[in-house]
Amino acid sequence: MALTVPLAIADGDGSLKGILLSIGLHLLFGALLYLGNKNSDGRELRARDGFIVVTAGWILMAIFGCLPFILTGSIPSITNAFFETMSGFTTTGASILDDIESLPRSVLLWRSLTQWIGGMGIIVLAVAILPILGIGSVQLFSAEAPGLKLDKIKPRIADTAKRLWFIYMGLTLIETVLLWIGGMSPFDALNHSLTTVSTGGFSTKQASIAYWDSAYIQYVISVFMFLGGTNFILIYWLINFKFTKLVANEEFRFYAGLTLAFSVLVATALYVKDFYGMEESFRVSLFQVVSIVTTTGFATADYTVWGSGMTMFFFLLLFAGGSAGSTAGGVKMIRHLILFKNSGSELKRQLHPNAILPVRVDGKTVPIETTSSVMAFIIFYIILFALGSILLAAMGVNFETAIGAVATSIGNTGPGINEVSPSSNFNFLPPMAKWELSFLMLVGRLELFTVLILFNPYFWRRT
Repeated sequence: MALTVPLAIADGDGSLKGILLSIGLHLLFGALLYLGNKNSDGRELRARDGFIVVTAGWILMAIFGCLPFILTGSIPSITNAFFETMSGFTTTGASILDDIESLPRSVLLWRSLTQWIGGMGIIVLAVAILPILGIGSVQLFSAEAPGLKLDKIKPRIADTAKRLWFIYMGLTLIETVLLWIGGMSPFDALNHSLTTVSTGGFSTKQASIAYWDSAYIQYVISVFMFLGGTNFILIYWLINFKFTKLVANEEFRFYAGLTLAFSVLVATALYVKDFYGMEESFRVSLFQVVSIVTTTGFATADYTVWGSGMTMFFFLLLFAGGSAGSTAGGVKMIRHLILFKNSGSELKRQLHPNAILPVRVDGKTVPIETTSSVMAFIIFYIILFALGSILLAAMGVNFETAIGAVATSIGNTGPGINEVSPSSNFNFLPPMAKWELSFLMLVGRLELFTVLILFNPYFWRRT
């Protein structure tokens, strides 16, 4: 948050007092926590502790992260400020702002930083420094890290986290330079890099990326959105010129193949219906498909104006998600891959009941526990989507808007359909709907089980 102070001073827009007060409250609360626990025994965290610390950590960060919005007067409503902050930290990208350009640049920078921090994960960031405090961190990493399993680059979990953050910062810096070269101001280039690599989708302009109307900028952001949705372990191997690991990864091939196929499919439809020329059809299609699949949420066009068929297609893409081990939200490609393979095996078992047909990914048999976990995750995901949609509709939100808002919140995507399409925002929703969607953003970002397990009475029993 202190990174926004120089900008507040330079602009003299009246935001400095609110930001300094926010920082002061952070320091005071942090000092109280530290002093109250400095004499603790430093025991190793259990898995049970990890779930509680991760969930509580994200909620507290959202509460304190909304202070700059409230104290600078940028978003005076507590409900709206919390919604915007939770949307930022969970990299959802859903916004209540009707006039983004009117906000102070320091506040816009903080808004982008919430997504950049949340992209890799607040707790994963803490993992890199927790060993200094003598606190075990494996449980935190496993509870927060996106996807099914995040392979280690190095034996020590903290070393892995540090290398992931170096890659993250490197991609952000490279994209900033490329966008600057492409015509964005240094401030806009930095902000959009922060929210692209994190697959967040917050923009400094109300029109999002369409504001620049630049093919170069759209292609650059498309590439970095795709990288943001790629397993960062694979990017590490790519940087080290181990291309075979990238090609051999079945999830990456599935992710890249589907993204390209969907982009070509949409581009063909747009070209046939005379919406755009050939190159523009491909570019617009690629940008929108990559943005939704990777749960980034940037927009250069409103796909809901392309017809009901396209609207339904992009609605279904809200359930896709990027790769495990990426900054993307959603169901994740690896889960879809295991689901499809397991479903195929079940069809074969109907013909050959006694056959042993294991599910294999990357040539290795997927443990039955993992397959069961994937099935349970998808069932919980559907149930949560259904219940969330019903609850939102009960608040007076129309059906299409309700299912679009809930799907995009759980998937941490940003835009939905109907009244929450890419050309709209979430400001019109009733306050209780915003609190519900904020909760769904948190549950989706922490992979459902991390939060939902806290509602299981068995979790709180002494063992």
